[in-house]
Amino acid sequence: MAKLLALSCWRNLSPRPHYPSMPKYPKGQPATTVEELSDSTALFSVVGMTCAACAGSVEKAVKRLPGIREAIVDVLNNRAHVVFYPSFVNEETIREAIEDAGFEALLLTDGTDDKSVKVCRIQIKGMTCTSCSSTLESVLRGLHGVLEAHVGLATEEAQVHYNPNLLLNPNDVLQAIEDSGFEAVLISSSEDFTKIDLRVEGAVTDGASMTPILDSLRTLPGVLVVDLTEEFSKISVSYKPDITGPRDLINVIEQTGNGNFKATIYPTEQGQRNSHRREETRQYYKSFLWSLVFTIPVFLTSMVFMYVPGIKDALDAKVVNMLTVGEVARWVLSTPVQFVLGWRFYYGSYKSLRRGSANMDVLIALGTNAAYFYSVYSVLRAATSPHFDGNDFFETSAMLISFILLGKYLEILAKGKTSDAIAKLMNLTPDTAVLLTLDADGNVVGEEEIDSRLVQKNDVIKIVPGAKVASDGVVVWGQSHVNESMITGEARPVAKRKGDTVIGGTVNENGVLHVKATRVGSESALSQIVRLVESAQMAKAPVQKFADRISKYFVPLVIVISFTTWLAWFLAGRYHAYPKSWIPSSMDSFELALQFGISVMVIACPCALGLATPTAVMVGTGVGASQGVLIKGGQALESAHKVNCIVFDKTGTLTVGKPVIVRTELLTKMVLREFYELVAATEVNSEHPLAKAVVEYAKKFRDEENPSWPEARDFVSITGHGVKATVQNKEIMVGNKSLLADHNIAIPVEAENMLAQAEKMAQTGILVSISGKVAGVLAVSDPLKPGAQEVISILKSMKIKSIMVTGDNFGTASSIAREVGIENVIAEAKPDQKAEKVKDLQASGYTVAMVGDGINDSPALVAADVGMAIGAGTDIAIEAADIVLMKSNLEDVITAIDLSRKTFTRIRLNYVWALGYNLLGIPIAAGVLFPSTRFRLPPWIAGAAMAASSVSVVCCSLLLKYYRRPKKLDNLEIRGISIESSSDI
Repeated sequence: MAKLLALSCWRNLSPRPHYPSMPKYPKGQPATTVEELSDSTALFSVVGMTCAACAGSVEKAVKRLPGIREAIVDVLNNRAHVVFYPSFVNEETIREAIEDAGFEALLLTDGTDDKSVKVCRIQIKGMTCTSCSSTLESVLRGLHGVLEAHVGLATEEAQVHYNPNLLLNPNDVLQAIEDSGFEAVLISSSEDFTKIDLRVEGAVTDGASMTPILDSLRTLPGVLVVDLTEEFSKISVSYKPDITGPRDLINVIEQTGNGNFKATIYPTEQGQRNSHRREETRQYYKSFLWSLVFTIPVFLTSMVFMYVPGIKDALDAKVVNMLTVGEVARWVLSTPVQFVLGWRFYYGSYKSLRRGSANMDVLIALGTNAAYFYSVYSVLRAATSPHFDGNDFFETSAMLISFILLGKYLEILAKGKTSDAIAKLMNLTPDTAVLLTLDADGNVVGEEEIDSRLVQKNDVIKIVPGAKVASDGVVVWGQSHVNESMITGEARPVAKRKGDTVIGGTVNENGVLHVKATRVGSESALSQIVRLVESAQMAKAPVQKFADRISKYFVPLVIVISFTTWLAWFLAGRYHAYPKSWIPSSMDSFELALQFGISVMVIACPCALGLATPTAVMVGTGVGASQGVLIKGGQALESAHKVNCIVFDKTGTLTVGKPVIVRTELLTKMVLREFYELVAATEVNSEHPLAKAVVEYAKKFRDEENPSWPEARDFVSITGHGVKATVQNKEIMVGNKSLLADHNIAIPVEAENMLAQAEKMAQTGILVSISGKVAGVLAVSDPLKPGAQEVISILKSMKIKSIMVTGDNFGTASSIAREVGIENVIAEAKPDQKAEKVKDLQASGYTVAMVGDGINDSPALVAADVGMAIGAGTDIAIEAADIVLMKSNLEDVITAIDLSRKTFTRIRLNYVWALGYNLLGIPIAAGVLFPSTRFRLPPWIAGAAMAASSVSVVCCSLLLKYYRRPKKLDNLEIRGISIESSSDI
């Protein structure tokens, strides 16, 4: 599992080649001709990619062009690196091909290379619906220097990719957001992976007293930038973690101040977000309670006390002309609700209209204003006329605002629970760590308990039994068992001893360990997992584009429908198109029409539509992470639920991936020790599981634990065939029959028989050639993973076709396939052939998922609709995949597909509710049922229904938190595997 947490996409987000290239020269051109041509390189910024599936689309679009030698797509940094032959194609053609694939492309010059692209994440306050997020996204994308921008309504965050060489920095982005009428707070940027905020407390913290501290920090080795914020108690420091760290910074501050100052680390990003959410929740709760103080008396005076003798007479008492005590009381009580507690809706409307769009605040402001100011008109008219007998709707505006405040309060509470998965991951880090002090000889001379955030690189920390590991590191002393289930999903505790790596956040089971910290803070595996989950929650699912399109026209359309409703009922009443008996005794035709118009305006809810997809994606990806299935965004979720064909790799996917040599046959007179010394010296340079098995077996013939092998010169790894090198002046080849055939080496009959026998036993035969002659045959066994047969059987019951594609020989592949129940087998396939098979299946109408673990699987992972990487696989395979199965269990393939189906079922339910609510609610509010049933929806009830719709959508998404994997998997019998290795010596 250690490899899983060495993911380059978690460990280091810098660009690097991700996907091995497939075709290398234009169709119809001989390779020899093309090789004589000079090639060129172009770098493109690609806007719109959200996951590996998008990267695959870009790569396929580029590689279809003639003259493309290589195309590498970096989805994390939104880059496409293309090597091409200018005689056949040019940069503009490549850019157009990328745009034809549905993405925006920009050719980057030397001034806008990969290293100049930065990413920042920003918290945004004030968004109320999809209209806000869509408008803000457009504003950010319009900034000069911004290459890509995503705004999440549910997460209340923006992720912006920008080029600082084009005079843009995070402050410019923040300013643009604030100019659009929202509050913005910088969470992080790629410039500040080594940035920390420190709170300085002391007797005096003005600018003059802080100057010596700032000067001392700037002279500290490794410190890059020191900034003092507007509040003088906060210092931001950028530094190189390899040279210094937070503990050194704090010591400098406290020493410079001669003990008069104390420095502490500001709360983490998650803590800041939680603090903001708690404050927002508290404000809405407080506003709602205050609104009740005024609204309940308004409601009682208008709808209850009017039926209570005595109180009714008091309220109906005249003050001036026809103006009554009740009307004055309702006016006085509703005014603070309208203009003080409802100020947020006025301010939100102003900001929305100023940027040329309309959001939910506009609807609320228009609806409540119509009710309030008509009521003011009615009251003033009654005060100035001895005969006017009108009605007021003060209770409508007050109750509307109260219910909407309640709805927003409940919505924020519910939205906060959608990110529980990230909070749980963040809480895995312990609060404190025990720092050891060592002398020159490495002996422990002291220990100190410190804040775990103060751990620096190369610190040695002590982990006692039952304690959590404070940071990623290497064991330098002790042995124990560590429970890594919370990170990797591995159920059994993993044995650890000197030299083994440990993961921050895991739990030490028994012995004491001394661990040297290697990755701390944002570099740690846990932080990178959290960042990956956060990025996944920010990425929009394609289905969300539907809501984004509707949001552009929703509010203006509702305003038009509302005005049309009022006008239609008003004209119908004016020209007696309906009987007077339809008009309630407490109002006239104008007031009836006004109530219908207001009801239409306040019942419409764009928020429910905007929250339907992101909340479900947030909960779905969070639940997946908690079950060991990392889903890289909404695109992956949407594609996975359509999968009806799965292509499996064999080694490390269907099999355990830890092959062992079970038989050795020598065809030449050699000592077995000498034979394996030559073979191991050749294979030690390869990362292939079979090569590792050979090297591990060869160690049995050497006394030392980590033997040194003879030097291998001219080493070449031939993907899908094997390896070759020169060892002790002998040419050694280790691989399959194709490797030897390509080098014109004859395979004797004895070797052919041994290979056939191995294939019948589902073993892999490896040929060893020394100086041009076959010297031996190795039989390698790689047993099936527990439950592989049952998983394939369950997939069949789910009507999902299973295919095995492997680079192994046909005999071994067929034996393995028969054992697990797979009917379709493609053997001896090279990486590009695996990808071609995936494309053929897609052309046949299948939605294809590829499950693999190796470098040779990455082209197929990219080509597939959904790429699933086994967590114990290689870094490149994991980067190329859309879904990472952290536990390396095949059952999680079913879990991933089932979770995606459940998530999209929830999204559909959300859309059915949100659309159905508006499609049914607006006509009912407009009075379509009134002529036949006399049923009408009062505005305050319409407002309550509007508030409830958003809450119901979020709660519907939250039900995904109770997701359980299919019961079939719970009943799946996991069989233990015992591997016995032997050899014929």
